[in-house]
Amino acid sequence: MKHRVHRSSLKTSHSVFSLINPQAHQSGLLQKLLQDDPAYDYDLIVIGGGSGGLACAQEAAILGRKVLVLDFVVPSPQGTSWGLGGTCVNVGCIPKKLMHQAALLGQALTDSRKFGWEYSQQVKHNWGTMTEAVQNHIGSLNWGYRLSLREKAVAYINSYGELSNTTKSRSVRSAPRCPFSLCSDDLFSLPYCPGTTLVVGASYVALECAGFLAGLGLDVTVMVRSVLLRGFDQEMAERVGSYMEQHGVRFLRKFVPVEVSPKPAPLALSQCLSTLCFHSPFPELFLCPPSVLLAIGRDSCTKKMGLEKIGVKINEKSGKIPVNDVEQTNVPYVYAVGDVLEGKPELTPIAVQAGKLLARRLFGGRQTSTLMGFLCDYVNVPTVVFTPLEYGCCGYSEERAIEVYQKENLEVYHTLFWPLEWTVACRDNNTCYAKIICNKLDNDRVIGFHVLGPNAGEIIQGFAAAMKCGLTKQLLDDTIGIHPTCAEVGNRITKASGLDVTQKGC
Repeated sequence: MKHRVHRSSLKTSHSVFSLINPQAHQSGLLQKLLQDDPAYDYDLIVIGGGSGGLACAQEAAILGRKVLVLDFVVPSPQGTSWGLGGTCVNVGCIPKKLMHQAALLGQALTDSRKFGWEYSQQVKHNWGTMTEAVQNHIGSLNWGYRLSLREKAVAYINSYGELSNTTKSRSVRSAPRCPFSLCSDDLFSLPYCPGTTLVVGASYVALECAGFLAGLGLDVTVMVRSVLLRGFDQEMAERVGSYMEQHGVRFLRKFVPVEVSPKPAPLALSQCLSTLCFHSPFPELFLCPPSVLLAIGRDSCTKKMGLEKIGVKINEKSGKIPVNDVEQTNVPYVYAVGDVLEGKPELTPIAVQAGKLLARRLFGGRQTSTLMGFLCDYVNVPTVVFTPLEYGCCGYSEERAIEVYQKENLEVYHTLFWPLEWTVACRDNNTCYAKIICNKLDNDRVIGFHVLGPNAGEIIQGFAAAMKCGLTKQLLDDTIGIHPTCAEVGNRITKASGLDVTQKGC
């Protein structure tokens, strides 16, 4: 969340002085005088050193503004904390992609025998070696962010920012603790292998963690309250879950944990985890896995930072902050970007883009009439879920497209496909899947693109650029594919036709 120091009085002076002395205004002398006004310590205060906050802070500094970043990580219930860079760098995108890669390498070892590789030595995975390497890389990123702020003369304070009704901020520190279970934050730096694991939750974080744990050879069960990957295309989500089930991940559907309790004996953390029990009422069930991983979402952490003191509105239930098209809250000098926004995707690249564009709008000196090119696009956003079989998408889900455009105005093309790399190893034919959603009323413009298969993230990125340029089904058909790749797969069959899309093979 961004806190911009209130400069309304200076803006008024700017306007009046421009009428009296236009030469000073045109020469830039007036702006320099206003920038040097000693009544304000900073032009921009950023509360939160995540992807969006850092992007906004650095862009504002590049534009010549004086910037302060406040960032303090409240430790997890188990005491896990981390450095500058936010969720993505420390306990999100970076470590989960690296651990996903560790699991893929295990699958590659299995496939390699079919390609002629012979090895007799026992192959096993060392959890400690992996986490040490991952944490070393994260540490280098933390240091890189601090260095970048220093180079741009951005002030950085490792404290928790709290707003007051005087448009200033102060810093407080807190660290609440809770004795039971793990969260995804703890998993990426866990010093020991978690063993058999119950994952509670069905978000992309839950399924990604469950996927790479299973890929490393662990026994994994996922407890699902309602649907998989809420907010994503549900046909694709169920295909993700089906693939995971076929590869050893168990799913407990329609279960809600109501109690987590250790045995009363005083035990060390690793021992205590082995005694946790879950109780669920659909029907009653008790589980005693060695490790319980809670991946049920993050709080917005906006209700204890003083927003109410200056009148910033938040969603009381979610803690999210509603903003207008330029990321401005109901209080004119307070802006917000990133995961804290109400109704916007919680994705790192969106936060980075929104942060940069916000700084350019605030401090780039452009007229209001030219700002439309500096608004963040929250619809045509490519993303990928790094489950064992990756799911990449851009644009609308099929459900959302039907809500917006009506089913009769849509055409959905789909196909199953078999990656060439999987053929020799005889892996999972008729599992990889792609579909595109087209708006028939707009020249069959592609408004949704979905692919389930290896390297889905690398595939979807290029198509996302094409969609921003107005990609149509005809343009897609006219594009020559690179052979043999998954990205060349064509979508010729419509769902409405009912034709079979299965492929033949071993």
